[in-house]
Amino acid sequence: MLDYTGLEALSAVVREGSFERAARKLHITPSAVSQRIKQLEERVGQVLVLRGQPCTGTEAGRRLCLHVEQVALLENDLRRKNPELVPEGQTALASLKLVVNADSLSTWFMDAMTAFTRNSNELLDISIDDQDHTAKLIREGEVMAAVTATGTAITGCNTWPLGRMRYTAVASADFIARHLREGITPQALARAPMMCYGRKDSLQDVWLQKLGVDGRRNAARHFLPSNQGYTRALELGMGWGMHPVQIMETLLQHGHLVELLPGHDLYIPMYWCHTRSAQASLQRLTDCVIQAAKAWLEPMEG
Repeated sequence: MLDYTGLEALSAVVREGSFERAARKLHITPSAVSQRIKQLEERVGQVLVLRGQPCTGTEAGRRLCLHVEQVALLENDLRRKNPELVPEGQTALASLKLVVNADSLSTWFMDAMTAFTRNSNELLDISIDDQDHTAKLIREGEVMAAVTATGTAITGCNTWPLGRMRYTAVASADFIARHLREGITPQALARAPMMCYGRKDSLQDVWLQKLGVDGRRNAARHFLPSNQGYTRALELGMGWGMHPVQIMETLLQHGHLVELLPGHDLYIPMYWCHTRSAQASLQRLTDCVIQAAKAWLEPMEG
């Protein structure tokens, strides 16, 4: 039988990043938190917390934290259906740790979040990462569910295809006049200043590669990890870049941005993945995600 007092302390330290903040959260002293985790580590025979700034969980510690979150979800669902079995106040608020790519979060995933939280008391703890890297976080036990571009099966997880996000290459008319005077070609774009969301963002390179050009040697890259800032930078002529059509539709219609090579869109498949052990607890969220994606994304090929 697991020590749930110790698990609660472990979860608080990993979530809050320090023993002091965890102690304030649990209304006990830091030494009491330390003692509970020490006893838990002795019981399981493994180090669970890496002390540092911030404190982080080991792989075993992260998986135990996910277990605590799943138990809270189950108790919350039980209390909702049979309140007499789990009296109010005897269980912590349920919190779901998810990871979503920025473009999904700025568009269709907001509808999924709204639908899920409208008639529930579950809390969402969302991280942002590139869609090609979100699967790594669920594989390592950092999160319970993820929106990912990886359709490959992940051990211990269930995966659903959601649809395809459509990206197009755009720039401002001013940028085109300054950097693409000789014509808008893949070769010219591979040399021109490029907007990247972050250092993991490879959409521009993938698109150029599909057009037969290797743009990876282009060092003229701006990195701007903000969807709003990225869009504004494109509009102001800092560089060219790939962006979801839904985000840029109005700017394209009003001429603030120009589609660089019409008919050469990039389609990125999106998937919803969550730990199999939490399937029952996450069914309602899964339904909300699939419904929102259906309304926003284009169907998968085939």
